This record gives sequence, structure tokens and C-alpha cells, in this order.
Amino acid sequence: MAAPALERPTATAGTQTVTIAKALNMGLRAALERDPKVLVMGEDVGKLGGVFRITDGLQKDFGEHRVLDTPLAESGIIGTAVGLAIRGFRPVCEIQFDGFIFPGFDQIVSQLAKLHYRSQGKVKMPVVIRVPFGGGIGAVEHHSESPESLFAHVAGLKVVSCANPVDAYWMLQQAIECDDPVLFFEPKRRYYEKAELDPTVAPVPLFSSQVLRPGSAVTVATYGPMVRTVLDAASAAAEDGTELEVVDLRALSPLDLEPVFESVRRTGRLVLASEAPAESSITSEIAARVQQECFYSLEAPVLRVTGFDTPYPPSKLEEGYLPDLDRVLDAVDRSLAY
Repeated sequence: MAAPALERPTATAGTQTVTIAKALNMGLRAALERDPKVLVMGEDVGKLGGVFRITDGLQKDFGEHRVLDTPLAESGIIGTAVGLAIRGFRPVCEIQFDGFIFPGFDQIVSQLAKLHYRSQGKVKMPVVIRVPFGGGIGAVEHHSESPESLFAHVAGLKVVSCANPVDAYWMLQQAIECDDPVLFFEPKRRYYEKAELDPTVAPVPLFSSQVLRPGSAVTVATYGPMVRTVLDAASAAAEDGTELEVVDLRALSPLDLEPVFESVRRTGRLVLASEAPAESSITSEIAARVQQECFYSLEAPVLRVTGFDTPYPPSKLEEGYLPDLDRVLDAVDRSLAY
């Protein structure tokens, strides 16, 4: 089921310069104000405001009955959210770090993803699971991983990832309004990057890709924390006269690949970028579908710039693990060399 269009604020709030973290906080606040059935729950989301302070001030303003501190038990958090959704609530669960989601994997895959289908549509599951993901913060394994492909594979789940404050603000509200369960992946190393946000400007649809920078030489598609890296690479390439077209996928399941197909038919080349390992990943799926739909337009093989097929390394090694500007530009050069 598609997410419904949100009503824009009637009062002119004006443009603000905010971080992704602040935009997420504003989005949660707007959802809590709009619908008394929206609840926020998770470890330390109340008095502390979450480890990244995304929920800062919400419990003070909305009370402990709507912003709930939970035990350190992800299976309990998700299981409780399933029960609340059955009773008509719209829970928003925070998972502190990406690697902590796995104790709740059974509840997500066996219950959350199945109940709407199992009930022949009678039971809706409007649950959002917020997951700070990706590396780059100097942390260890279980705090720096990219498990999004695991959930994109599961029928019955929606998976999205924001990359800037505007999308953070609107996509979170759209996900909360959606009657299907949504895994909402947040690029934690980008939490404090800023951009202008005007809450009166209508958002783009939730499950859609967006061309962020037009170009004619090579299409580069990415999502989440890699969007900034790719945009920086596009700026560097432009200095040498190579114009990259940058597509932010935004929705990972369902994938909106029409903008990618359209771009590849013009450029003839595609580079995919992600922090996740390449094996059996979202980039694998996109590569397969692009060669199926755009075979006669391709001038070079689809290339991928990803994390390595190893567990996430110690923090002193993460700069060598994470895809960076140089690796993106190297893939662009290899694509153009064909």
C-alpha cells in the first residue's frame, strides 16, 4: 500500500537550516501532534532523548505514555509494536544501532512482515522501525553495519533510507502514515550535516527515486550515507569535464528504477555505490534489472563500489573499508574506458 500524501502546514513556517538529526526530531514531533495513535518507543528514547538525541524533548512534551523507554530487548520492542499495531496504534520503534536489530529479526520477518497477508488484508501493520546504519563514526562492529539488503529481500516489508534533512523530515512522516511496516534506515554519520528545510513545500512520494544532479557521462545511483560521497565525486569529476548524473534511490524496497533506466538509456553507463558488501545485495539486484531493461543501451558493464565482503573492521581500519570519493571516481574512469 502506498503512503498517503501528507497535508502541508497551513501556517508559513519559513525556511530553516537544520541537520538530519533535527529534521528527524521535527518529523517525529509533527507526527505525534497530528495523530494521537502515534507512539515512539525504544531504548533510552525518553528522558535521554536517544543515543543520538533524535527524540530529544519528545517525552517531556508528549508524556511517558506516548514516548516510552523500553527494556534492552529488541525482540520485546518489535513484539510489543506488533500488538500495538493490531490495536490500531502507529508505533515508531528506535533500534539504537544497526547491529542491534538482529534479536528482533524473528519478530520482523515472521510476524511484522506476514500479518497483513496472513489476515487477507484485515490486519494492518503501520509500524516504523528506525535504524541508524552505516559506518564512519569510529565505532566497532554491531555499531557500523549496513544490513538493509536483508530486509529488502523480505516480502511484506518496505525499506527506505533518507540522505538529507528535507527527506529525513518528510520521509519519516510518510513512513508513519503508511499502513505497511517500514524499515527506516538513517545514515548516522550524516546526522549533523545541514541543509535548508521549508515544511510548507510538498514532499516527493515516499517510494520514489530522485535525480539529484543531472549529467550525461555516467549514471551513479546510490542511497543513504553514500549520497554525499557521490555528490562530492560528481563535483570533482565536473572539474575535469565529466558530468555525472546522480540518482538517490531513497526507496530500497520497493525499488523505483524508472529514473535509473531512463538515465542509463542516455548515458550508457552505470556505477552503483553502497557501504554494504556487494554479495547478494541491493546493488546486485539493481545491476541485474538494469542489464535486463537497458541491455542494448549499455556501453560498459554495470560497476559497483561497495564495502568489502567481510565483517565490519575495527575503527582504525574503517577508512580503508568504506567506499570513498577516490573509489567512486576510479569506477567512473573504468566505466568510461570501455
